[in-house]
Amino acid sequence: MPAITVPPLGESIVEATISRWTKHEGDAVAAGETLVELETDKITVEVPAASAGRLGKRVKQEGDVVNVGDVLGELVAGATPVGHPERSEGSASPSHPERSEGSAFAVPAADIKSSPAARKIAAESGLDLAAIAGTGRGGVVSKPDVVQALAAASRPERSEGPASPAPSRPERSEGPASPAARPPAFAMAPAAAAAGTRETREKMTTRRKRIAENLLQSQHATAHLTTFNEIDMSAVSALRERLKERVEKEHGVKLSFMPFFAKAAVLALKAFPTVNAQIDGDTIVYKHYVNLGIAVASEQGLVVPNLKDAHAKGMIDISREIVAVAKRARDGKLTMDDLTGGTFTITNGGVFGSLVSTPIINYPQVGILGLHKTQDRPIALNGQVVIRPMMYVALSYDHRIIDGQQAVLFLVKLKELMEDPATMLVD
Repeated sequence: MPAITVPPLGESIVEATISRWTKHEGDAVAAGETLVELETDKITVEVPAASAGRLGKRVKQEGDVVNVGDVLGELVAGATPVGHPERSEGSASPSHPERSEGSAFAVPAADIKSSPAARKIAAESGLDLAAIAGTGRGGVVSKPDVVQALAAASRPERSEGPASPAPSRPERSEGPASPAARPPAFAMAPAAAAAGTRETREKMTTRRKRIAENLLQSQHATAHLTTFNEIDMSAVSALRERLKERVEKEHGVKLSFMPFFAKAAVLALKAFPTVNAQIDGDTIVYKHYVNLGIAVASEQGLVVPNLKDAHAKGMIDISREIVAVAKRARDGKLTMDDLTGGTFTITNGGVFGSLVSTPIINYPQVGILGLHKTQDRPIALNGQVVIRPMMYVALSYDHRIIDGQQAVLFLVKLKELMEDPATMLVD
């Protein structure tokens, strides 16, 4: 009976958490079909079946922490399904109506976009994903949407309320982006608590533990300092408004503000290369390229995939890659290459409504740019008080190699480029 084991997870990664089994004991299995998904601190790893047959005993359960080489379960090669006579390829299980072709949590229809966690909870509770309004970016049904629907179903006296985002999520009404363009408002929400429960204890996932460790390492290993500036977004907003329809029509890309900031950051890094450097012992390593990290909030936690060689790309290519890498992050399809080799990071708390913050450096990088909510504010311009859409920007940097003057001038350069964006288009 072949054993299903934890495969190599990548350089320096030795443990993972079982996020979900896609098969029940006795289910039919095709060669190469995914049996179990493992969540590491960086990526989700799918473990496929080495041969056709059925799933035998599941030795490890969802939520268990496992190491490379550990036995996850047993595969009965060449056997026919047992214990579930009603299940066969192409037929559905009564307790899991969305199951098809042996997949425990398959998407029930091609037009229903949902996260793995949402599908899992919906399957366990018997909820129909098609009846749940998705609040994730692009209408994706996320874990909190299913949890909210489950809670509403258990309170029949309140069933007449809307199934769309509830007023208790104020972050969805703040910020500049439309709901369809907003990231999921999951906020690492725990499962709905039983009535009368005052506390709930939940074990940290491998990824959450690693995020915590990395943040502490950054604070302890760097001379952390943050400087601020503000940007008048009028010019870039007008340029984007003028170009977005043509860009989408000709290139199939929705032009957001992030590509403008990405391009401006690349040009500012060229002017101040120390912000794109790294410390190696008593040596400063200057990078003559920019692998630009873009922080993405996903249901599994914060991840920072990076765009390779962003310095050599135009704004359209940058925009296309940002969309692609963000989708891979939300779908749990990031690769190790996506997450390694970054030289500088941009994080955008503005989509959640953040007005100002001090981002933590993505160690071993030495700088991170924080973007925030665009808000109409009165400013003095040519002796007049005018209302302009303003954004605070923050640069957190490692003061060991970046002097305050360089940090301030980096933000000044960024501000100049964003307030006169046409100069970036001819670079």
